[in-house]
Amino acid sequence: MLGRTTRESSAHAALAAHEAGWSGVAAGSTVVSAVRDESGELLDLGTTTQALDTVASIDDLAAVVHLGHPEQPSPELEQALLAGDPALLVTAATTVRPQWVWVAPPGGVGGQVVVDESGMRDCADALRAMGVSPRLVPTATPVAERAALAGEHGSLVVERSRVPASWVEVPGSERVAAQGPVWYGLLQASPSLPRFDGGAQVWLAFGPSDDHRGSLRQTLGVLAEAGVDLQHLRSRPSADGPHVFLTSFRCPESDVLDALVAELDVRTVAHRTLAVLPGERFEPGPRSLRPRWAGE
Repeated sequence: MLGRTTRESSAHAALAAHEAGWSGVAAGSTVVSAVRDESGELLDLGTTTQALDTVASIDDLAAVVHLGHPEQPSPELEQALLAGDPALLVTAATTVRPQWVWVAPPGGVGGQVVVDESGMRDCADALRAMGVSPRLVPTATPVAERAALAGEHGSLVVERSRVPASWVEVPGSERVAAQGPVWYGLLQASPSLPRFDGGAQVWLAFGPSDDHRGSLRQTLGVLAEAGVDLQHLRSRPSADGPHVFLTSFRCPESDVLDALVAELDVRTVAHRTLAVLPGERFEPGPRSLRPRWAGE
């Protein structure tokens, strides 16, 4: 059985699950889907925190979640995972081609543009580049209610499969539809880390045993000695005292991850693996930054 968060696009989450061949129902389980057709809709599990709690507490339930990117995780998901049940783990990743379109009643362009939270996340840059100031609505808002808010002169950014009858694409829709792929992951409760021998992207959170000058350097030295390719590092204050550090790195095989975790245990460094995403390359990569350094 598969679910999603309230703020996630139901069409895109279901598309990711369908194209990746994911199933939340274990072999031989008597659990049936909670929706009529998981190829087009997934069970609404509430907020991110509620969804994680539900997945952790119900057997045979998994969630399709927005990742950001395997190499550069979404901050919201990273933090929610680390604050959630220790059994939670993201175990797979896939991309979908966004289905967003910009539509309006025939001849009715010029009013406000209504878009939901997931649409804003995926299309904000394109809309702003066209000078659009959208009206944001919750993702759970029915399309009929959005159409009423837009009025006869307004428009919607919505998934193609949910376009209201007789509404048509407007100039600029092709720019909204041309957004790059969106990454989704499969979130499950897992009693142990999955084994892999062909490479995987790992999300690892850790907190040095005490917060002193050089403590981060020492822990990063453990990662360097393990030979992993660190691609992402973010820090957060921790309610327990020391800072929490969130990383993402490419790991060649399970034995390397096992040795790394064992060494962290020896050094009494608190840690938790948040994701193990099998795969050698995750293309396209995260959006790159063109820096302008001092003195240039």
